Amino acid sequence: MGNARARKVPAQLVEDEDYQLRHERVAGIDIAKAKADVCTRLPPQRDGGRRASKVEEVPARAREILDLASRLTSGGVELVVMESTSGYWRIWFYLLEAAGLDVQLVNSSHARQLAGRPKTDRLDAQWIARLAETGLLRPSFVPPPEIRALRDLTRARLQLVRDRTREWQRLEKLLEGALVKLSSVVHSLARTKTARDILQALAGGERDPKALAALAAAHVKGGRAAIEQSLAGMIIGDHHPMLIRAHLDHVTLLDRTVAAIDDEIEAALDAVPAARGISADGVPSAGPGPDAATMAAAGRLAEIPGISRKLAIAIIAETGLDMTRFPTAAHLVSWAGLAPVARQSGPRTRKPGKGQGDAYLKGYATQAAAGAAGTSTFPGERLSRLSRRIGPMRARCAVARSILTIIWHLLADPSARFRDLGPDWHARNSDRDRKIRGHVRQLQALGLDVTLTAAA
Repeated sequence: MGNARARKVPAQLVEDEDYQLRHERVAGIDIAKAKADVCTRLPPQRDGGRRASKVEEVPARAREILDLASRLTSGGVELVVMESTSGYWRIWFYLLEAAGLDVQLVNSSHARQLAGRPKTDRLDAQWIARLAETGLLRPSFVPPPEIRALRDLTRARLQLVRDRTREWQRLEKLLEGALVKLSSVVHSLARTKTARDILQALAGGERDPKALAALAAAHVKGGRAAIEQSLAGMIIGDHHPMLIRAHLDHVTLLDRTVAAIDDEIEAALDAVPAARGISADGVPSAGPGPDAATMAAAGRLAEIPGISRKLAIAIIAETGLDMTRFPTAAHLVSWAGLAPVARQSGPRTRKPGKGQGDAYLKGYATQAAAGAAGTSTFPGERLSRLSRRIGPMRARCAVARSILTIIWHLLADPSARFRDLGPDWHARNSDRDRKIRGHVRQLQALGLDVTLTAAA
């Protein structure tokens, strides 16, 4: 340690978790693509005997899995635990859950085989079962079926929107190769009707820059003269019209598909009773209503700065509506991968990093934080203050954590509504005397004598 002095840490009483036998009859499943090895841990057949393991190989087909569920149910199995192996776990989880069994999905890194032992699927299944019976595995969050349907739709919409963005980027690259500088003078190729009309005309064979500029709207940025200048000198080959038309047709198809999925998302959200809000007598009700108790979940989340209704629905699809899955707001933040992970060994403490979590929820929360930037609200002011001190990227993560905390409280209490603290909250709640002393010390460090006089 050199000259470094060891810091004395006071003794602390740490409550340990109880890892005694918690489940008498458990089943551990090691999943592959076409089959799975199932280990059933059973109590000893005689007093003083050892617990027994029964291992069998089951094909990944619905009929065989339902037969397995019947055997596990008749055998009194209390808990079924399986690893989250790619997407192959879904048929096992969904069918066993539908059969009435208590099924848990665990992270494969948490159930990793011990080093130095042989690695086979049968041994992995036995190891999962032994960990499960002592409560050493933490279950992953698997939403209920109606939320899973909503999640499939929102994630598919996100991927299609990303594909549409990539298609516009490919088209812009094609135009740059044809010396068409249209993207330099319009606000956006994707969101500007002027750009669409000019590109359609180019695909139709029009080559006169003045005629193309005449298609622009009167209020276009820079005027029609700027459009004409951006098209002067373009070199349109024989292949360019066909490629431009192909890109535009693909974008049109994606637009229609996204609009159709938007309708399906609204229908899937309406099929979730808890998303409609709770009336004063505790009955799910349709529509937002004027009363806070009947406000729909998506509407209450959309009141948060930076969150639109579509983004609120996407967040609900990731978190679900049952916040009992997350005991505190910090658990939800950690599950999203936005909580700092401590890294300390001996006297050395490394800079904490963000943990792994739900990448979709992390992206939605960060998008909400970016949307709150520049708004005259508490999240907007918090983002501005933190950006000056720790940088914009880390500040965005911090505000995303704050937004997720707000979301947890709103979903945990259906009658709660968002109330903004105001952009001046920090100024109103800061210690005035402490701030004065800090400014005085800074002036005195510059060699100045300071005399304070209260303003009239």
